[in-house]
Amino acid sequence: MNEQEIIEQLTHRDIKPTAMRILLLREMLKCDEAFSLQSMEERLDTVDKSTIYRCITLFLTHHLIHAIDDGSGSLKYAVCASSCHCGEEGEHLDDLHAHFYCESCRRTFCLSRIHVPVVALPPNFMVNDINYVLKGICPECSARGKHI
Repeated sequence: MNEQEIIEQLTHRDIKPTAMRILLLREMLKCDEAFSLQSMEERLDTVDKSTIYRCITLFLTHHLIHAIDDGSGSLKYAVCASSCHCGEEGEHLDDLHAHFYCESCRRTFCLSRIHVPVVALPPNFMVNDINYVLKGICPECSARGKHI
């Protein structure tokens, strides 16, 4: 993705495209799987950790990225598609997608084509959030014969 497309992606979510935000989003877009704060700090080792944290918080607030609690003990993040409305008011829970956590390599992947199933709850129960994470072995680890 070129710089103009990155700027458009930021402005589409009402985020002022500063040099640091462009740099961070460019790096996030290079990730094939969900990333953690720590992995972003390692990838951008010359950038102040608090700056990365503030950008991630801003991106979350403006729904440019979404957070994933995969049970590993640290949140992971993934860039949302431009058509995504996750976390926005009026969002439909059936628009949410599943995630996959590999228990061997400990990577987390968005499964954007697999929607979270709708569950019929008893009366007076109200859902605010759904965390749908499948756990197992990813294709790469499986091909290498790696198991838990």
